[in-house]
Amino acid sequence: MAYPTLTPRERLLTVLRREVPDCVPVCPDISNMVPARMTGKPFWDIYVYKDPPLWKAHIDALKYFDLDGGFELYDFGDLFGDLGPAWESRIVLRRPDGSFVTQDFCPETDRWAQHVVVHSTDNPPATNITPDKVGLPPVPTKWEPIEGIKAWPTGLTLWNQIRAELGDQGILGMPSGASTCLIHTESEIYAYFDDPAPFYARREAMLARVEARMIRISKLAVPPDFLLCGASGSLIFQSPRIFRELALPVLQRVTALSAELGIPTHVHSCGPEADLVRMAAEETQLTVIDPLEIPPMGDCDLAELKRRYGKRIVLKGNLHTTSVMLRGTVKEVIAASRKAIDDAAADGGFILSTGDQCGRDTPDANIQAMVETARTYGRY
Repeated sequence: MAYPTLTPRERLLTVLRREVPDCVPVCPDISNMVPARMTGKPFWDIYVYKDPPLWKAHIDALKYFDLDGGFELYDFGDLFGDLGPAWESRIVLRRPDGSFVTQDFCPETDRWAQHVVVHSTDNPPATNITPDKVGLPPVPTKWEPIEGIKAWPTGLTLWNQIRAELGDQGILGMPSGASTCLIHTESEIYAYFDDPAPFYARREAMLARVEARMIRISKLAVPPDFLLCGASGSLIFQSPRIFRELALPVLQRVTALSAELGIPTHVHSCGPEADLVRMAAEETQLTVIDPLEIPPMGDCDLAELKRRYGKRIVLKGNLHTTSVMLRGTVKEVIAASRKAIDDAAADGGFILSTGDQCGRDTPDANIQAMVETARTYGRY
């Protein structure tokens, strides 16, 4: 049997066109921890000092494993000039072990962010932490600037640089301005039921941003390969009913506009997702959805989703990142990969991936086993 001959980029674009490629694309989510670990550097070098930046570490990892790279959203900065006042990170606490805490500050409005970020040597930044959890006041009494950050381009200049470095190893998208999460915290759930009007206003503002961004995207000399239209945890703080009221109109509009431009659309949403897949497949023009997590984190049955919606939407998933990828043997990874291919690969419309991000210590051999299984067992 001949080894597949399409490039990763060609393979993924074939699937997004709903055509059948040479083999099942393989795109395990190694967007953060694995690439950072592979640099051999403290994680704060990647996330804070951009030496190298995460996008560079990730592309290097894609090439090392020969993955069909795509669907990651890199930090391009303010691509479209619609993100409002600029914020800067400042160090507000240093610890004896070398870790440190940052808090964002907006010079234009003289405001500090409500949350801090904890940076450690061997894990990604811990975000959404209130200052009191680390013994700090809401407004810092002292701080220091972050010095030594490596300079990189931003905006469309960076987007084009990443596109060039990625090359044929995968596809590159852009943020659409849409999100499938309009409620993000427990307190916002209560606020919504007390007074939903501000959340409807949030929805209308998002729709306006989508409309404006689509005009700009339509004028780009080089269009993105896809547009990201959704966020993790869509059905964690939002019930399916709340999602239908707040987020579904946004998803319907952005996928319709993208379809007019001929640009595929993507939603990544961890956690419960079966109802989201159903609504996306039946009521929007969404192209691809992931990570289709299994219980207990999610509620997805890959074979059942393929049976119900496989002709309407591209499915991407869903090997368990802990029991299979992190703790499993090579043989177990191969078996799980084969099962996912058997469940969802028929007639195309499937990308072999993981149920969210692979852990830092995921063995290289397990990632390599996924790739080899897709290239051989996943042949069409």
